Amino acid sequence: MKFDLDHYIYPSQRRVILGKRCAVATSQSLATLAGIEMFQQGGNAVDAAIATAITLTVVEPTSNGIGSDAFALVWDGKLHGLNASGKSSENLPLEAYNNLKEMPQLGWLTVTVPGAVSAWYTLWKRWGQLPFEALFSPAIRYAKEGFPVSPVTAQIWRRKEAVYLSRKSPEFQPFKEIFFPKNRAPKTGEIWGSYFHANTLKEIAQTGGESFYTGKLAQKFVNFSSETGGFLTLNDLAKHEPLWADPISTNYKELDVWEMPPNGQGIAALIALNILEGLELEKYPRDSIESFHYQIEAMKLAFADVYSHVSDSDYMRVSLKQLLDKKYGKKRQNLITSQAITLANPGIPKGGTVYLCTADTDLMVSFIQSNYDSFGSGILIPETGISLHNRGSAFTLEDKHPNQIAPNKRPFHTIIPGFLTQNNQPLGPFGVMGAPMQPQGHLQMVVNLLDYQMNPQTALDAPRWRFLEGNRILLERGLPPEIIQGLRQRGHDINLAPETMFGKGQMILRNEGVLVSASEPRADGLALAY
Repeated sequence: MKFDLDHYIYPSQRRVILGKRCAVATSQSLATLAGIEMFQQGGNAVDAAIATAITLTVVEPTSNGIGSDAFALVWDGKLHGLNASGKSSENLPLEAYNNLKEMPQLGWLTVTVPGAVSAWYTLWKRWGQLPFEALFSPAIRYAKEGFPVSPVTAQIWRRKEAVYLSRKSPEFQPFKEIFFPKNRAPKTGEIWGSYFHANTLKEIAQTGGESFYTGKLAQKFVNFSSETGGFLTLNDLAKHEPLWADPISTNYKELDVWEMPPNGQGIAALIALNILEGLELEKYPRDSIESFHYQIEAMKLAFADVYSHVSDSDYMRVSLKQLLDKKYGKKRQNLITSQAITLANPGIPKGGTVYLCTADTDLMVSFIQSNYDSFGSGILIPETGISLHNRGSAFTLEDKHPNQIAPNKRPFHTIIPGFLTQNNQPLGPFGVMGAPMQPQGHLQMVVNLLDYQMNPQTALDAPRWRFLEGNRILLERGLPPEIIQGLRQRGHDINLAPETMFGKGQMILRNEGVLVSASEPRADGLALAY
């Protein structure tokens, strides 16, 4: 597939970033530079991806941390998937959830075993070229010396002051001391750093992550857990292993679109594409009532399937083959009319996630890492800088649901790296952050690229829609009034929202031997290539 690199149709369009040898795209400029450092030291795309992921735990702590989970897709001649999400404790106190109406959002009841550290080492062990410790150098430098907080990160940090500073229980105090040292969030351009982060990253680097799961750091983790009402044990940490998983895909017109299999929600994008196929979106202008309506309705139906059936794959009762069957997609398509369908949504939090991608002449990496809801659980292991995600919040309390909370189980996951191929050849990695916005973003990226022949940067820049629940739809500001009015006439409950509600994406695609690297303006990101 060839992209029109002169396709400038939006005022926000920036110059397309092109290179032959390598490319990096992340949501934070210092992390992108960390990836470039690895290339300049002789590293490959996997080295660059790991270095940027590690650096992001320092320079964008509002979205990910050392205690995050992670997923990855890697192309080395074929596509490989790595699921580094952790399980709930084998000693999970289910009675603690008995009187709750919904899953909590903060505290130990939301914490499952963090998997990001295991992802870094596992990917490096298979493909890494530089010494493992070298990949930590930029992150350790920024943590030790401090760095100026970037604008979008500062904005999110500030919005979370009320959430975390109001917490008085002992388990939340180390978190507040590290991330709100002046009893407030740092401002844009203010220098923030953490010696504890630096020392912990050095320990992980020197031990190949072993300290995090079985050594000194693991013991600190468990000690704090037992002191403050947690329940994770040394055995929970020691038995954690990331899973190699065969990616799943669907063909949409000329492209094969790839996602990780459940427990992630990537299958939602694939189901929606199957539903859309045959509706001939290219007949309608990109910014039109018809195009937006069909995409939104397809996404609603895909979410209905995903929220009913997707969980830890060991607990699913409906097969992936059934959900991805083209005939099933056609049946779902027949439910779409000229009027909006009303669909309930279980109300997943807004999310705190980083997505990054890297490429060289041999390898391409799609990588995503997440705290889940901004900073996560609000728990930080003292004197380590390890802030813990709150992925357990994505379990449900609904009885007999495949995603019902249980011991030793992976929760439903929102984070999904994406990848595109054509005729068994790689086009490249892409992703959009933002909880349930992620499959919606994937769908819109594929439609922009294929139905509307946009190049990667234009596809990311284009105004977006976001389904919430029922008939509630968010539209990005700047869309023509006639689209807003037309969608309302079709029964959509339309509200305009700021760009922060529509995810933050990156993409690197190969275009006739040239790497096209893109990062959108909704984040503090940067795309580079040479």
